[in-house]
Amino acid sequence: MGQFLNSAFRMPSWTDDPDTPEASMPPEIADSPEAPDTSKAPKAPDTSNAPKAPKDPKAPDTPNTPETLKTPETTPEPERSGGAPVRPNAAAAAPPQVPATMATPHRDSELRRTFPAFPARGVRTEDAAFAGTWWGNAWTDALERGALDVKRLARGRGYADGGNVDAITVTPGLVLAYVRGSRPRPYRVQVRLRTLEDDDWERFLDAAADRPGHIAALLDKELPESLADCGVPLLPGPGDLAPRCSCPDSGHPCKHAAALCYQTARLLDADPFVLLLLRGRGERELLDALSRRSAARAARAAQEGAPRSLPGVRAADALAPRRLPPPPQPLPAPPHPEQPPVYPAAPGGPDPFALDQLATDAAARAHALLTTGHDPVGGLTLWQDAVRLAAARPGSGLTAATRALYATLAAAAGRTPADLARAVAAWRQGGPEGLAVLEDAWDPPAGRFDRARPLLLAADLPAFRPWRNHLTHPRGHVQLRLGRDGLWYAYESEPGQDDWWPRGTPDLDPVGALTGLGTPDDL
Repeated sequence: MGQFLNSAFRMPSWTDDPDTPEASMPPEIADSPEAPDTSKAPKAPDTSNAPKAPKDPKAPDTPNTPETLKTPETTPEPERSGGAPVRPNAAAAAPPQVPATMATPHRDSELRRTFPAFPARGVRTEDAAFAGTWWGNAWTDALERGALDVKRLARGRGYADGGNVDAITVTPGLVLAYVRGSRPRPYRVQVRLRTLEDDDWERFLDAAADRPGHIAALLDKELPESLADCGVPLLPGPGDLAPRCSCPDSGHPCKHAAALCYQTARLLDADPFVLLLLRGRGERELLDALSRRSAARAARAAQEGAPRSLPGVRAADALAPRRLPPPPQPLPAPPHPEQPPVYPAAPGGPDPFALDQLATDAAARAHALLTTGHDPVGGLTLWQDAVRLAAARPGSGLTAATRALYATLAAAAGRTPADLARAVAAWRQGGPEGLAVLEDAWDPPAGRFDRARPLLLAADLPAFRPWRNHLTHPRGHVQLRLGRDGLWYAYESEPGQDDWWPRGTPDLDPVGALTGLGTPDDL
């Protein structure tokens, strides 16, 4: 009976070496919802009066061996029939000796890196991203899209946030760590990922060396998306992560493996070279290879761009006085500006007709400057130039394209399309002087303005009312304006409204300026 109890309450040992994937694991206590709860296990029967079994030569001599110290559970304390517990020796009553950490950073090398455990962090919402970078979230996305149980993922995420993952060891193709569950001794968890072939690494190094910004980003612990999309599968996809855990939970992944995957995403946030190590290459090896390729590319570029050697000239010949021939005569100016090319229409692009008008106007100004040495519109203000461009567009603003042009020009000049339309009519009537007559009222000197009223009366027209340089018909529908150039400009409006629009052609004679506005009876 004693031999049976010894064998029943003694747990098998398992190795602490994190590089041994086939270590035997104690399946008696599992951190899973299906595992039995050892805290409520029945007490052992009373063996105080039972005869002692003969000693098994294969059994350990005492429970104070190293294997017993590694036991993840304590043996339940048997009771006497009277209720008093049996007092075991001090060594058997000691709690299980679990190391503070099972990491072995002293064994690290170029292809083996150990990272200390992350501290616990506060509870976050489930929809919040676990990682802080796009490549870290791509790692967790591969985990979550390949998982079969959302609840295990949620519990694994809680383990990661609670700091249950011990130090993480990363080697090519393998992430290894111990994850604490409900039992004293943690579970051994590993996640495998396929390493890249040599051809894949060649393509990756070529893509990284093509742009100096890629190397600078890697040195700053950043992973550019353009480098990740170079045709080499750096980031895992759904199903690429192969987790394995010492717990008896058969979920894919279990919550311990999910916790390790989530903490690995935080490692990738801090250093993308962890991902490259997982794919098979260490940081120093990659940086040396990139440095060699960059130097070779720079040497080739310098060799290809070096100027060719020129034939030499004797110093006496170079310094001898020479008579240079006169420069050739300039080519004759073309008789007229050429027509610009046709611009295609693109959805969301500029108006092709407006582009054609601007190009035609630029060609005309360049031709005038080339032939005369003077730019005819170089001294115009922004408003005057906008009016000039709108006046050069055929039509009167009734088409959709013309309305769009008017709206754009008016907004650029800080005016309304109605102001621009009135100004266009004045420009077409008399150019810059016609626009000045429209917008500027001035006091003309005595003489020409005073002689206009008798001339109008002699033509059987009523007496026009004078105001500054304006002469207005008594009925208020016709007006004459004297420009600073000495010409009279005719305007029309609805009777009783101050809405004057330029009409007709300017003339030195005020009666001649009214020609075409109607018969004398109408006036």
